[in-house]
Amino acid sequence: MLALADVTFGYDARAVVRGVSLTVARGELVALVGPNGAGKTTVARLAAGLVPPRTGTARIDGRDPATTARREVAQRLAYLPQRYELAFPFTALEVVMMGRYARQRGPGLDSAADEAAARAALARCDVAALAERRFDALSGGERRRVVLAQALCQGAEAIILDEPTAALDPAHAIAVAQALADERARGAAVLIVTHDLDLAARYADRIVAMADGAVVADAAPATVLADARVQAAFGVTLHVGALPGGERFVVAR
Repeated sequence: MLALADVTFGYDARAVVRGVSLTVARGELVALVGPNGAGKTTVARLAAGLVPPRTGTARIDGRDPATTARREVAQRLAYLPQRYELAFPFTALEVVMMGRYARQRGPGLDSAADEAAARAALARCDVAALAERRFDALSGGERRRVVLAQALCQGAEAIILDEPTAALDPAHAIAVAQALADERARGAAVLIVTHDLDLAARYADRIVAMADGAVVADAAPATVLADARVQAAFGVTLHVGALPGGERFVVAR
């Protein structure tokens, strides 16, 4: 569903992404991890078609996003950036309704089904009670959950999220991870950029680890987190354990 093939990208003479290949299939949740400055956010933007690669190819459901109408891309892909800013005082419900735009027949034609989908997404992200509150009056964690609801409301076949659990307390971080697992279960291709290695170890089918703009490992979570190259990139030793129920956890030392 999402595919990057040997892509490179940079700013002026500085290379940010170097020969990255990455795929995410339908019904798969892939976590993209690595230290700060590894190029993860740029790879997410390349996969979403927001920036064109210098070399290599990016495809969404086999289509080149650079030559595909943005509305058509939006029907297939939901993208959640690290930072989400709005210039006008929309309510939380109105922000989530923006996720329905690509599926509407024209501007300003919100239907009862659109509102029902938006309210259901707000409930899934535990922000239904904030529906009529101004987005700019919410806390950082509340805003994050509202924007995640917008992405879920879109009903896309592929979802790319950059730090979806940033600023969230542990309970809401787990709830968000479970919501993404539910999206995978319905057949969506899910790619998350995250520094939460516990979340990646517990929920991801695969972990793709980056360092210095390149992929250094791409395999099952336990395999990647035990890889000496990955631990060297993070500058710590990672210990992967298991809880009584079999769920994994990660301790850095």
